[in-house]
Amino acid sequence: MAVIEERLAELGYTVPEVAAPVAAYVPAVRDGDYVYTSGQLPFVDGELPFTGKVGEGEGFVSPADAEEAARLCALNGLAAVRGLVGSLDKITQVVKVTAFVASDPSFTAQPAVANGASVFLGRVFGDSGIHVRSAVGVAVLPLDAPVEIEFAFKVSG
Repeated sequence: MAVIEERLAELGYTVPEVAAPVAAYVPAVRDGDYVYTSGQLPFVDGELPFTGKVGEGEGFVSPADAEEAARLCALNGLAAVRGLVGSLDKITQVVKVTAFVASDPSFTAQPAVANGASVFLGRVFGDSGIHVRSAVGVAVLPLDAPVEIEFAFKVSG
């Protein structure tokens, strides 16, 4: 087993199969030493475990569930990279994370939701997981997902 996948297993995670695109695009593209992913939704076995807007109170996706959704987006992003370059061990740096959070207008903790992905990537990659990031609140996301995240990774080989 590859080093990064062993680390993921130690943390209790496995990399899923690459999520099928929901429109006309590919999951990831390589440009030289960089891999850019399409926006990743928090799919688990082809289903969204959470749907709706993130906010406080009844009828909203809780911030804690949204953080978990961000972790799932990161796992799906890793699957997209592995599907393109063959091994997560080729990742030398997590460069950028852009998180979109479908949120209630009064919700302003998008950065805390994005931490679900950022902290996870730091645990997996250590210093190579430190990255720049944007966390943006939006009105709605595809399939009513609460979170969508795109990634940029530097890779070797």
